[in-house]
Amino acid sequence: MKYTKIVLILTVILTLGSCTKLDESFRSETTAGTSGGGGVADPAALLVGAYRSIENLYNNQERLFASFEHTTDESVGPTRGGDWDDNGIWRVYSSHKWNDEHAYLTATYRQLAQSQFAATTVLDVTTATPRQKAEATFLRSLAMWYALDGWDQVPFRATSLGDLTASLPEVKKGTACADFLIAELNAAIPNLPESGMGLANKNAARALLMKIYLNKGVYANRAAPTFAAADMNQVVTLADQIINSPAGYTFTPNYFDNFAPNNDAIGSELIYTQRNDNGSGIGGNGAMFMDFQGLHYNMNPSGWNGFSTLGDFYDKFDAADKRRGGPGATPAPPAPGQPGYYPGLTNVTGLWAGFLFGQQYNQSGVALQDRKGNPLSFTKTVALKETGNNLEITGIRVMKYVPDLVHQFPWDNDFVIFRLSDVLLMKAEAILRGATGTAAGPYGSTAQAIVDYIRTLPSRNAGPLAGLTLDKLFDERGRELYWELWRRNDMIRFGKFLAARELKPAVSGDERLLFPIPNEQLIINPNLTQNPGY
Repeated sequence: MKYTKIVLILTVILTLGSCTKLDESFRSETTAGTSGGGGVADPAALLVGAYRSIENLYNNQERLFASFEHTTDESVGPTRGGDWDDNGIWRVYSSHKWNDEHAYLTATYRQLAQSQFAATTVLDVTTATPRQKAEATFLRSLAMWYALDGWDQVPFRATSLGDLTASLPEVKKGTACADFLIAELNAAIPNLPESGMGLANKNAARALLMKIYLNKGVYANRAAPTFAAADMNQVVTLADQIINSPAGYTFTPNYFDNFAPNNDAIGSELIYTQRNDNGSGIGGNGAMFMDFQGLHYNMNPSGWNGFSTLGDFYDKFDAADKRRGGPGATPAPPAPGQPGYYPGLTNVTGLWAGFLFGQQYNQSGVALQDRKGNPLSFTKTVALKETGNNLEITGIRVMKYVPDLVHQFPWDNDFVIFRLSDVLLMKAEAILRGATGTAAGPYGSTAQAIVDYIRTLPSRNAGPLAGLTLDKLFDERGRELYWELWRRNDMIRFGKFLAARELKPAVSGDERLLFPIPNEQLIINPNLTQNPGY
């Protein structure tokens, strides 16, 4: 029993920012640049540590991607014979049967606390500049928002200094936590740079504020949210500030330019990204994981043959919608102009951008096979647990990030977090939910005009969407933003998350609107209480 208590004390030190080991790892980054031998922290180095900590949320398929996508209708991680079983840890996401001991949910909650703590270390340094503190405030707010959205309970310390083992973190919840984040972000915005994809910036903070205002009614009552006109008008005001900002965001000629290896240069829609730069060693493998987890072993590049999207979700796209992309599926060399053709990728490897469905070919038009010698032809049909001769080919694969054929570990593709189309679709939703429409940019002042503007872009080629409703807007957010970590948040706000669907035949209980507080956290912090139903 004494040993168990010691382990729990060490765990609280690491997970709630109350301590030495985590603090030491960040202090080690500040050694260069300190002076006088007094261990004075370097705020610039601490800020680098804070960015790196946030990166950990995206650089692993087991963190935010698992919890915010695999629990939805956009992604599934089937067990394929002996591959991807992991003791059923992926299957319980799709079936909504996770519990408070789920290893990936526990690790994600812990990482959010660590990221929050890393940002707080910057705020505690008296020599930090106003901009450094503003960037750290944004990073801390982003980590706290993810915790609020997923778990509702956010352990919080205003400082990383002093004897942190003497008291436990307070817990911020619901709309009170949302109001705290709103105040923090508004205070930070004046000291943030105007733009910068890989850096905290004014428009990134505004986009996060839009998410918070749009979901305030959800945080008050997730099972039956209501949407105050004042909150929706704030969403519109923030959207207009982003649209009219000096950053001058515009739509790219090719939808998949937003996800290309050089998207930091050509992704003119991008507002905030997790920066990846192989040459300078910055960033991680977030974009690479997105593709590798679905690519078959016999494709180029070779992947891990795991995750897929669901047939019902794929069917939400019109055949002409370029966002669906995918192969031309013809036994001939690919040619420019075919849906999903991406120069420098398709003509080199045979891979297409978008969804990979049906027979796959190499760059010469030669049909590929799986490891059993079967045609490598991906099917809509997929099960949570696959057996039989075709287990390697079930499920439509997703190739949203254009593979970086030059670099490995990491790719150069920045991981996309906020971009222009999300801002516009949030504005359209706010108008449908009662906000007063405004004209900003060339997009129109009605929800219908905004959505049709996006859909009729040559890079989308989807055509006008007649008779816009909230249900249709929900589907449009899926088509535009698939696999960008917004689907769970959207499904809850639109009242779709609990419903029966493909691979989830039963309606889920209301408790699934929140993740459980990990058991380890309940033990070490009595200020936390288990969420209802767990």
